Amino acid sequence: VQLQASGGGLVQPGGSLRLSCAASGRTFGRYVGWFRQTPGKEREFVGTIPWNGGNTYYADSVKGRVTISRDNAKNTVYLQLNSLEPEDTAVYYCATGNAILSTIRLARGYSSWGQGTLVTVSS
Repeated sequence: VQLQASGGGLVQPGGSLRLSCAASGRTFGRYVGWFRQTPGKEREFVGTIPWNGGNTYYADSVKGRVTISRDNAKNTVYLQLNSLEPEDTAVYYCATGNAILSTIRLARGYSSWGQGTLVTVSS
């Protein structure tokens, strides 16, 4: 499966963005996750959603400000980012794979990754 992430850009603190992750070639795996990374740091879990229904999970650092949703008909998953802070500046990646509950917050739980989209929060 090929993943295409889009929707990043420059936004002021307090603003919002919606990122999209579209799959082609095949459908998503069991989970579709979002991660983010800044230079010199490891990839950080943001949240994940099961493609065929079930609970959505979020990192504590973004809980309450982030919502992940899916559109099965469009083979697309969305990451809604609200109340953005400068600390949210990062390259955001979507990924999919057959993660299980013990690995859904880990990068190794996902086998296919998109190219990343840059989110910059700055005034």
